[in-house]
Amino acid sequence: MKFGIIVFPGSNCDRDVATVTEGIFRQPTRYVWHQETDLGDLDVIVVPGGFSYGDYLRCGAIARFSPAMKTVREEAEKGKLVLGICNGFQVLTEIGLLPGALIRNRDLHFICDRVPVKVENNQSVWTRGYQPQQVLNLPIAHGEGRYYAAEDTLKSLEDNGQILFRYCTSTGEVNESGNPNGSLNNIAGITNKAGNVLGMMPHPERAADPLLNLTDGSLLFREITGNCAVLM
Repeated sequence: MKFGIIVFPGSNCDRDVATVTEGIFRQPTRYVWHQETDLGDLDVIVVPGGFSYGDYLRCGAIARFSPAMKTVREEAEKGKLVLGICNGFQVLTEIGLLPGALIRNRDLHFICDRVPVKVENNQSVWTRGYQPQQVLNLPIAHGEGRYYAAEDTLKSLEDNGQILFRYCTSTGEVNESGNPNGSLNNIAGITNKAGNVLGMMPHPERAADPLLNLTDGSLLFREITGNCAVLM
């Protein structure tokens, strides 16, 4: 499967993703400069974490106008797999591929930590490698990661099984004490209705290398590597 990683001025997790897709899983991977528009050769498009365009205005607000993102939206609408991580999640909400928004953390602090995250739905192409309700240990690093959406949008996400990941306690309880940033419904990652677009604030690429003694994110990459054609 061929991966493409969008690179904006200010991206800083693009190399981390390539280390996993190319370095660990031996999949062809290329960096896609934000002005590029030909993405037809790719099977999976990753919008990585970082500070696209310096996060001026608000996170992802300028990146949404990149020529590459117009093509990403078109490719996603055709069913191609798209993964937005952290800043990438913010960008995907800005261009309308995912509902809701990511706003300032509850305590207005930048959070850099490892947190428990529960697999809420393991029937997705992204999460079939995980056990139901499995609790993962994943890194987060964001100042604007608090998921927010209108009540009817939240209900739709819940009813359609679009919430793949929730913040939780170390024992898997979904409550306020296990919510690091104040996200509504403890939401850490969601998909679109079709299921081919995933946005998540935790960083699976930072939890995929055995050298780090943290591999809970590797199953996500292994799953899409083996199942990329399912939704195509």
